[in-house]
Amino acid sequence: MPSHQNDDPFESRLSDALHRAGGSFDSPRTELTAAGARRGRRMQVQRRAAVVGSAAALALVGVGGALILPDDHTPDTRPASLASGDRTAEKKTVSGDDLVRTLRELLPEGTFTAAETRGTDGELPPLVTGVFDDGEGPGALSLGLDRIAADGEEPIDPRALVLPCPENGQAGMDSCTSEVLSDGSALTVYQGYEYPDRRADTKAWGADLVTPDGYRVSLLEWNAPAEKGEPVSRPEPPLSVAQLKKVAGAGVWRGIIASLPVPEKPASAGSGPSAQMPATVVMRKLALLLPKGLDRTAADSQEGFGSFVLDDGKGASLVQVNVQPGMSDLSRELFGGAEILADGTLIVTHQVPGEKAGADVVMWTVDTLRKDGLRVVVSAFNTGDQNQDATRAEPALTMKQLRDIALSARWTSDED
Repeated sequence: MPSHQNDDPFESRLSDALHRAGGSFDSPRTELTAAGARRGRRMQVQRRAAVVGSAAALALVGVGGALILPDDHTPDTRPASLASGDRTAEKKTVSGDDLVRTLRELLPEGTFTAAETRGTDGELPPLVTGVFDDGEGPGALSLGLDRIAADGEEPIDPRALVLPCPENGQAGMDSCTSEVLSDGSALTVYQGYEYPDRRADTKAWGADLVTPDGYRVSLLEWNAPAEKGEPVSRPEPPLSVAQLKKVAGAGVWRGIIASLPVPEKPASAGSGPSAQMPATVVMRKLALLLPKGLDRTAADSQEGFGSFVLDDGKGASLVQVNVQPGMSDLSRELFGGAEILADGTLIVTHQVPGEKAGADVVMWTVDTLRKDGLRVVVSAFNTGDQNQDATRAEPALTMKQLRDIALSARWTSDED
């Protein structure tokens, strides 16, 4: 089973999540953003086709309603057409200049000079980039807004879509926290570096918010007037963690995102013999298949892959799934002695030591291959991170539960 920790570094996944709302723009762009650029290009193509590979949105709690955050007294700075509560007005265009004015009202005292803006009337999601100076030195700032595709009838958990903090400590970051807010929204705030190897002193901080309505707000900042190519201008980016939360969580963004067209349901894995299942679809299906009563403390995903760190009160336990279509020609050696179900599905199971450096780690796996070539592999570990020592005697999921997940009809269904 491919390792997401080795093949897709956390720094790239972090940037991926925080930049996908921005599409293609000059800043930011480094190792931290390589994966984000790739997904941004995919998002552009999908949006032009009115098919966005994102997850289902929960029932609307109240478009434009204020996000509940501690001590958040953010004023309602929505354009009058949005603040009025008129649902027909929600679909009116919000210009790039409107976004800049709104952002300026939410920022602390200082000056914000816009560099690039996109309103709600373009093919790409709304975006504002520029430089903010609170008198202590200029810092680059980027805000991206997007609407997650509605897909299926079952509500999704924003925790499955928000940027997850790294499982193996802070991964070279100063801080990373993920929390679920009182309205069900998920928020991650991180304090890291533009270059993970610290070859420059440029710090990159950000906030990623996913609401139960299916709205995403991505806010990023640097302690330099540009993401790269400029010397640092201040010790830290201008916004504190509390200010990142306040600006990203302002209710005005909900009203603006509500004016975006609702993306269509993404193509499913059944749309072609070798079509990759979108990461958010994998995560939604896996989340629905997990037993109840398990806390999810972290999540990770990419096309055809998804994982959660679970905790049943007895210690962290990583569970991950790989969904691989078009595997009919897979070597039969992998399924030698396999159990064969009535429908022709092959099943093999493994209970072996972990593949990574963690001491006393075990990996339990159920590997299945359907007649149409769809391979679904589900594994669970007795640790939340394969590179860390075991946190419990056995994984949180039993072999039967892993088998039920791997054989579920959800993996072959267009519906949830």
